[in-house]
Amino acid sequence: MDDPRALFDLTGRVACVTGASSGLGRRAVLALAASGAKVVGIARRDEELKKLHDEVGVDAMAYTVADLSDRSKVAALADAVSKPFGAPDIIIHAAGVNTREAADDVTAEGWDKTLALNLTIPFFLTQALVPAMQAKGWGRVVNFASLQTTRAFPGGIAYGASKAGIGQLTRAMAEAWSSQGITANAIGPGFFPTELTEAVFADPDRAERNAAQTCIGRNGRMEDIDGPLLFLCSDASAYVTGQVLMVDGGFTAK
Repeated sequence: MDDPRALFDLTGRVACVTGASSGLGRRAVLALAASGAKVVGIARRDEELKKLHDEVGVDAMAYTVADLSDRSKVAALADAVSKPFGAPDIIIHAAGVNTREAADDVTAEGWDKTLALNLTIPFFLTQALVPAMQAKGWGRVVNFASLQTTRAFPGGIAYGASKAGIGQLTRAMAEAWSSQGITANAIGPGFFPTELTEAVFADPDRAERNAAQTCIGRNGRMEDIDGPLLFLCSDASAYVTGQVLMVDGGFTAK
């Protein structure tokens, strides 16, 4: 038997990560680079991307500053992320927004922004990058789902709708492209300490209540995402597609 650890080796692969300047997107860049991949990060904040670039190193990471909510820029963005190391083999959609508007207060602007960033761009950016994956006969698409893919939270109607859509988008991507060697899966994080969940972790009582709702008894740590992410980005998951892997400590199991 060959060394099974080689299944997780990403040497020679090129990955693109959206939302790379912070949170789980930033963590994804670090994990992928440590596993041998060349990574192109996308986010709005130049300064934060530069800091990450300096940490990872010029040989392992490049970055592109972009507003991902603008669908008209997708073709140009796909070209930009393909220049530093070649066309990506892996695309990870970690960028997201949660306006936290109550149902009675949802605005058209908030709704459109949420759906554009959380659901529309993951499809159209992937669509633009798929031809190069098809030519190689190998690709990995990793979307970011959520607890709200299947659960309703207060103030989360737009966000929940977008993340429920990610669940079906992932299955539809798998149906469309997996026969050509391109798997599509999603990670559904529980409560991790990121900018998107600052309000949760700023309230110790609320954070403790969330931890108590998990089977494990704690909230997520950034390193908890590494293994699931590398699994879905590598040859280790060659026969896994169309799935939403909940990395939530068993929150959705209770």
